[in-house]
Amino acid sequence: MLSRSFIMFIAFLCGGALASIGPVGDLAIVNKVIAPDGFERPTVLAGGTFPGPLIKAYKGDNIKINVEDQLTDDSLDLPTSIHWHGLFQKTTNYADGGAFVNQCPIIPKHSFLYDFHVGNQAGTFWYHSHYSNQYCDGLRGPLVVYDQNDPQKSLYDVDDESTIITLADWYHYLSHNAPPIPAFTTGLINGKGRYIGGPTDVPLSVVNVVKGMRYRFRLVQISCDPSFNFSIDSHQLTIIEVDGNNVKPLVVDNLQIFAGQRYSVVMNANQPVGNYWIRSQPNAANQTTDGGLNSAILRYRGAPANDPTTTSTLRLPLVETNLHPLYKSPVPGKHVPGGADVTINLNPTFNFTLARFLVNDVVYEPAAVPTLLQILSGASSAQQLLPQGSYYGLPRNKVIDLVIPGGAIGGPHPVHLHGHAFYVLRSAGNSTYNFDNPIVRDVVSIGLAGDEVTIRFVTDNPGPWFFHCHIDWHLTTGFAVVFAEDIADIPAQDPTPEAWRQLCPLYNNFINGTSY
Repeated sequence: MLSRSFIMFIAFLCGGALASIGPVGDLAIVNKVIAPDGFERPTVLAGGTFPGPLIKAYKGDNIKINVEDQLTDDSLDLPTSIHWHGLFQKTTNYADGGAFVNQCPIIPKHSFLYDFHVGNQAGTFWYHSHYSNQYCDGLRGPLVVYDQNDPQKSLYDVDDESTIITLADWYHYLSHNAPPIPAFTTGLINGKGRYIGGPTDVPLSVVNVVKGMRYRFRLVQISCDPSFNFSIDSHQLTIIEVDGNNVKPLVVDNLQIFAGQRYSVVMNANQPVGNYWIRSQPNAANQTTDGGLNSAILRYRGAPANDPTTTSTLRLPLVETNLHPLYKSPVPGKHVPGGADVTINLNPTFNFTLARFLVNDVVYEPAAVPTLLQILSGASSAQQLLPQGSYYGLPRNKVIDLVIPGGAIGGPHPVHLHGHAFYVLRSAGNSTYNFDNPIVRDVVSIGLAGDEVTIRFVTDNPGPWFFHCHIDWHLTTGFAVVFAEDIADIPAQDPTPEAWRQLCPLYNNFINGTSY
C-alpha cells in the first residue's frame, strides 16, 4: 500500500502549480498580448502572466515587493499602483496601494518598494491594481499567507500552489473602450476559459487530484464585476476560512462568491477515478456552464485527458449567516442595533443623468493630492480634505457601525473596507442581527432591494482607508468613500519613506508631459 507521504508527493507532481515569489521579490508590471480564451488582446499583467504570480509569505513575515512599472502601451493605463487586498497595513498606510488615497501612482521606468508586515494575519488574500480600471485589463493575482500552525491543518492533506483556484471575468475590449455598462465576455478559472460563440477546443484549466487525498482549495474571486456560484460536480466542500479568517467547518456543495471575496474549502477526493466539472456560474444573463463555459476540470490521477460528462446536482448552498468564527470573537459595543459609538448610514444610488454612482448623494472623485499626503501636510479634520463630501472622520478606538441598504442598480454590490475586517451583524437576505458569533470578513454583499446590511469594526488602525464597491466599474463611477481614521495620530503612526514622497512629483511631471 502506498504511503500517504508518497501519495502527497505524486499529487504535487500532478498539480499545475503556479509560479510564486515572496515574501521578498521584484514584480514587473508589463504589457503583453495574451489569449486565455482563444481571443488575442493586449493586457497589463503582473509578471507577464494571468493571473499574476502567487505572492507567498508566512504568518509574521515582512513582505517586500518591489513593483517595477515597465508599461509602454498607451492604449492602456501607463501608471500603476498595487493594493494588497485584505492585509491591514498597520503603521504602513502608505503601502495600501489605493491611488490618490494612500499614494500617487508609480510611473513607467520607475519602481516602488511596498514594504510591510503581515503581523498576525494568515489566510487567502490577493493583489490588484488600484489605479482606474487597470485590474480589469489583467493586473491581478493571488497572495497567500501560510500559517505553519494552522489550527485546521488536520482537515486536509494538500495545500500548495496547485490548490489555489482563481475565478475571473475577462473582456475582449480594453478598459478605456468599455461601454457605459460593461459586460464581460468570458469566465476564467486559473486563467483559462471558453466564451459563447468562441472556439470549443480552447484548453481548460485542470486541477489534478489523487483519490483518497483531502485538498484545501483556496478560492480567490478576482473579477471586476460578476459574482460566481462555485461547485465541483459530485463533491461536497467544507468551508474553513473566509477572507483570511478561520471559521467553524461548514459543509456545502455550492457557494456564491463575490468580487474580492476568498474562501478556503476542503474537498475529499473520494469519488470514482474520473473527470468532474468545476463550475463557476456567473450571475449574468445568458451565461452557462454548458460545453465547458465558465468551467475547469477536476481530474483524478489515472483518468483520461477528456472533458467531463458529469452533471450538477446542488442541494447545500452556502448561507452567510451559517458561517461563524472558529474561536470565540466577542462583538464590541452594545449588542443591540445602533449599539456602536458611531453609526454611519451609507446610501448608494445611481444617477442616470450623470451615469454615476453616488453615496449619500455624493459622487466619489479621486483627489488631486492623495488623502494621506493631505493629512501629513496639515489637514486635521475630514472637512478639510479635498474634494469634499466623500470623507468621513472616525475617532480613535471607537466602535463603528456602517448601515448600508441594498437595491442600487447593478447589484448585489460587494463592498470592501481597507485596513480592517468587520463583523457582519446583519447579512443580505436576513432581517435579524447576530451579536453572538457573526462572521468576520472584509468584503460583503449588501444584497438587493429590502436588504439592510450592518457591519461593525473598531478604529484601531490610524490612516485614510478606502471603502468601496468591489465591482471595479462601479468604484470608478463613484461608488466609494474614504474613512479618515484617527487623523491626529496618522503622522506618528504611519511614517512614510523618501521613495513614497517622490511618487507625487514624478507622477505630476509625467501627466504634465514634463521631464521625469
